[in-house]
Amino acid sequence: MSRMSVFNSPLLLGFDHLERLLDHASKTSAEGYPPYNIEQIGENCLRITLAVAGFAMDDLHVTIEDNQLVIRGRRTENDDGRVYLHRGIAARQFQRSFVLAEGIEVTGAALDNGLLHIDLERPVPEPEVRTIRIDKGPAAGPGPKRQRTIDVAPEE
Repeated sequence: MSRMSVFNSPLLLGFDHLERLLDHASKTSAEGYPPYNIEQIGENCLRITLAVAGFAMDDLHVTIEDNQLVIRGRRTENDDGRVYLHRGIAARQFQRSFVLAEGIEVTGAALDNGLLHIDLERPVPEPEVRTIRIDKGPAAGPGPKRQRTIDVAPEE
């Protein structure tokens, strides 16, 4: 059974990458660990905060892959011979992904009291004005040009 897509419309040519982003976002939204917050800290600035208690800086890796911010955590086992009667603090590895809109930049990351803060910024582009030259004659664009024909009378 094939899946219907709103991006099949001939009016939405070239938007298939958005469909892939939405599919990926819906698959990763089911993850629940580690918990996180997203807050707006400025007009064009965001902060993602993940609760990563028990993870050291060396256990955490923040990367950008394509248009995704990927945070991975893998704790090295260092029990030093401890015997636990109850172990309720989560120490499992994780991977949390966020799809970034085009133009979003990661400006920094900091670990503070078990919270990993990742700052994002969307730079405001300067308005660009371009002048388009107008050519005289038939279709000046990159498409097929209209051919001119010359009528020639046959020789007798």
